[in-house]
Amino acid sequence: MKWTIYQLHQMPKQSFEFDETVELNELTKLNSDIRRISPVRVKGRADIKSKQVSFDFTISGEMLLPCSRTLVDVPYPFEISTKELFIFHHTDDIEDDDVHIVEDDTIDITPIVKEEILLEIPMQIFCESEQEKGAAPQEGKDWQVISEEDKKNQVDPRLAALEKLLKQDDES
Repeated sequence: MKWTIYQLHQMPKQSFEFDETVELNELTKLNSDIRRISPVRVKGRADIKSKQVSFDFTISGEMLLPCSRTLVDVPYPFEISTKELFIFHHTDDIEDDDVHIVEDDTIDITPIVKEEILLEIPMQIFCESEQEKGAAPQEGKDWQVISEEDKKNQVDPRLAALEKLLKQDDES
């Protein structure tokens, strides 16, 4: 998704809409958590002014991420809305970090799309069922994964004798 400044100034209107589908399979190499990513749809609008272009667009697609508990593939749909501003020439009065300076007279929003997708990856994601095929084991020799409810109901073995004494006092 590239446009030159010349192309933008040749537009018959001061704005245009775009709707493109992009393959971003290289994201699987940039972040090992992304096991697969579907073609990404980028849809939005660009408003052209004499010295700047502002883009308002939505990025949508689906990526496959590992479950934090079982390592099973979990589909993670995403829809990201963003606004980006490109300035044609650098000026000293610009202090905003969200402003991009156009280099080589070309505007390319693909790196921004990649960055937004990478920032959208959650810290943890969980599959619906712990019994998924291919999931990591939930128990083994002398250990098992327990839930918060199980932990609350479980009595510390060191205090089991005290609990028996308390029950005897309640009965008498």
